[in-house]
Amino acid sequence: MSVALAGRTPATFEIKSANLPLVALLLKSANLSSLAGELQARFGDIPDFFDHDPLVIDLAPLPGDAEVDFAALLPLLRSYRVLPVAVRGGTPAQQEAARAAGLAQAAEAIAPKPAPSQPAEQAPVAEAKPAPARTAAAPVESPAEPMPTGALVVDKPLRSGQQVYARGRDLVVMSMVNPGAEVIADGSIHVYAPLRGKAIAGARGNTDARILTLCLEPELLSIAGVYRTSEVPLPAEVLGQPTQVRLDGGAEGRLVMQSLAFAPPSSQETHGKNHRRHIR
Repeated sequence: MSVALAGRTPATFEIKSANLPLVALLLKSANLSSLAGELQARFGDIPDFFDHDPLVIDLAPLPGDAEVDFAALLPLLRSYRVLPVAVRGGTPAQQEAARAAGLAQAAEAIAPKPAPSQPAEQAPVAEAKPAPARTAAAPVESPAEPMPTGALVVDKPLRSGQQVYARGRDLVVMSMVNPGAEVIADGSIHVYAPLRGKAIAGARGNTDARILTLCLEPELLSIAGVYRTSEVPLPAEVLGQPTQVRLDGGAEGRLVMQSLAFAPPSSQETHGKNHRRHIR
């Protein structure tokens, strides 16, 4: 015999489905000592990069026989102001260990394929010498989020040792960024003065971010993790010139520097071979 229960809305709560933005950590190794070192190298000088963001640990890149010490991993991640809440991927044994540590099982997500990049219209290109190869830290990826209205505007010169981070927005600097200073933005960076320090745009993986300055003399340029340091001299056509820097080819592409100086339409674009990882 079936019984129909009378429905009524509880006065104290409701349960609804919810879609939340999560930061995803693609765990490629169970060696937590190496992970701790690489996290420190990438985020040690940016203590407010994360703001208690919920995080899902993606176990798919791990070898099937890897054993993850979640009891040590979770405090390590929390020390960088992220909150591990779930895992996805991995073997049944790895998932069971994650559940025992209090993590939920997240549904598999399919990452969107990047749109094909458009070929550069300027014909002449100059290939720069590659920078020395470096060990890359495991990237922390996050889904694209809408940028807040308005950019963060800084109208004072930035001295050596100073750092400005425009979280979730563009950054506009009206004065000089001196050597040793660092400007970081999840969106684009505009420097209406000489840029002589470090500029890191698209810090959370925004491959559409750009860096623009009236005088390009940087110690480091980076967009979405693809970077170029001052170890490789800039070509004469952009050094000290008004320049736009963009990323060609997505997260695995290369930085393209285009002079914005008043010149004939045949002004060159410079393609540099770049490497992944933020360095100081």
